[in-house]
Amino acid sequence: LCVFSSLQLVSLLLIGIAAWGIGFGLISSFRVVGVVIAVGVFLFFIALVGLIGAVKHHQVLLFFYMIILLLVFIVQFSVSCACLALNEEQQSELLEVGWNNTNSARTDIERNLNCCGFRVFYSNETCAADCLRTLHCRPCAPIMEEYSGMVLRFVGGIGLFFSFTEILGVWLTYRYRNQKDPRANPSAFI
Repeated sequence: LCVFSSLQLVSLLLIGIAAWGIGFGLISSFRVVGVVIAVGVFLFFIALVGLIGAVKHHQVLLFFYMIILLLVFIVQFSVSCACLALNEEQQSELLEVGWNNTNSARTDIERNLNCCGFRVFYSNETCAADCLRTLHCRPCAPIMEEYSGMVLRFVGGIGLFFSFTEILGVWLTYRYRNQKDPRANPSAFI
């Protein structure tokens, strides 16, 4: 039951962090927030399936919980390792691709980090930063690169921690699933 609770905690954290980001105006991209909330709701329902399967000792629910948790582990472990393995050049390329492909994230970054443009700010571009009034705006790339390494290490480490709790959950579910149901008729197993 502890593993189900940790998965529910992760799902509620995802939903809460996304709501917090929207509530404080840190994120205005509803697509990003929608994906984070959808993943949180999905994980919550998966944890609920595992919890119901464990309480009822339902073999099919436990099997599906175990398989889905294994798939979540594989994806989360892969993403966590990728976050930890990116070097500075790859981080910079990834940031530039993200910058060029999302206007709402660009606006959020300029407003929150008080910078304009990725590497260079051209006068024909728009900028949401307050520094534009004083005309002393720094480019956003160096600021983002400073934070991106720290954020990727943090996200990778947290992801690795929870991925190992998920593989523990798969193992415990497998062990629990193969146990006899204590509520069943003992003579039925003879």
